[in-house]
Amino acid sequence: MTVPVYEALRDRGFIAQATAEDVLPNLLQNSIACYAGFDPTASALHVGHLLPIMALVHMQRCGHRPIVLVGGGTAMIGDPSGKNEMRRILSREEIEDNAVKIKQQFSRYLDFTDGRAVMLNNAEWLLSLNYIEFLRDIGCHFSVNRMIASEAYKMRLETGLNFIEFNYMLLQSYDFLHLYRDHNCVLQLGGNDQWGNIVAGIDLVRRVTGATVYGITLPLITTAAGHKMGKTEAGAVWLDAEKTAPYEYYQYWMNTDDRDVERFLLLFTLLPVAEIKEYAREQGSSLQRAKEILAFEATSITHGIDAAQKARESAHSIFYGEGGDIDSLPATTIEGQRLQQGIAAYVLFEETGLCTSRAEARRLIQEGGAYINGKRVQSFDEMVGAADFKAGSLILRAGKKRYHRIMPQ
Repeated sequence: MTVPVYEALRDRGFIAQATAEDVLPNLLQNSIACYAGFDPTASALHVGHLLPIMALVHMQRCGHRPIVLVGGGTAMIGDPSGKNEMRRILSREEIEDNAVKIKQQFSRYLDFTDGRAVMLNNAEWLLSLNYIEFLRDIGCHFSVNRMIASEAYKMRLETGLNFIEFNYMLLQSYDFLHLYRDHNCVLQLGGNDQWGNIVAGIDLVRRVTGATVYGITLPLITTAAGHKMGKTEAGAVWLDAEKTAPYEYYQYWMNTDDRDVERFLLLFTLLPVAEIKEYAREQGSSLQRAKEILAFEATSITHGIDAAQKARESAHSIFYGEGGDIDSLPATTIEGQRLQQGIAAYVLFEETGLCTSRAEARRLIQEGGAYINGKRVQSFDEMVGAADFKAGSLILRAGKKRYHRIMPQ
């Protein structure tokens, strides 16, 4: 028997807050249109975007119609929510290019055939607004006192909130009104820091149309160690294979803190809850098996089963000496002439991104955490050249789990 979507989201830990909690479960018994917004401030989405993406996936699996709203218009303003300072203002060309790339990424998660899901760009209606008419028809419904009391603006009032950002709540609210009018969308999903913006949109729809619409916010995920979700020593973990290779993505999930395994299996895989609860009871080597399942399932959803299988085979080949290849490891090619001359080990670790600087690479080597082809590097200026290659490649390792492959050009 299929679990209703509200109960599925609640049981998996997706719901932080919801409006009209006494009404929503019954409303969601029937098919509705819902939306979540994603401002194209970069050329790819990252792991921090996964929670609303997975929420939309569950909505679709339960028979609802997701609307992915790419914020080509709102990105030109910049959302102040949760930020200590103003976001960098992107050019229209940058935003449009990012929006195109983000649209392509969503097709991995949702089925857009036959209108089962819809992807829209709010630039289509926001950029053509007449400012005076907008202030007269929409701005009159907003209380400045209520706006500055919202969490979206409180933090910024201390450091400085400019008038451009102050308009963001109005624009996001107008999005909800537009989607209700044109697509019968009655539910908005967003991060918990979006609560004020979502409630403002609900209020605007009620004031303008008399209709009741709803909102659900999702928890802002931090790891058990207190780190922001999707951040690593190397930077953000991207959902684009060109920015974060599938093997690196797989390893990100393999490195999950023991305390987060059950929670992440619930949030970032589609495995049944009962099955996940069984994995959560395991300890030691069995818990490691649960991490492998998490890594494989999460990588399959984002990069496909073939990429997940290759990443798993590479990990087994490296860590356990089992069969498989290392083709899915992140790789860098280096000119043959440089290899003939030899390159200092610390330079290699910096150039491949295993270390963020040469000073960090020297420290890593001095502390005994750097390896080349399984052998510990003894000196930071140890020269590495063509003679060190095995089977056409060189494997660098930083610490226990971060690998990189070097190939001659």
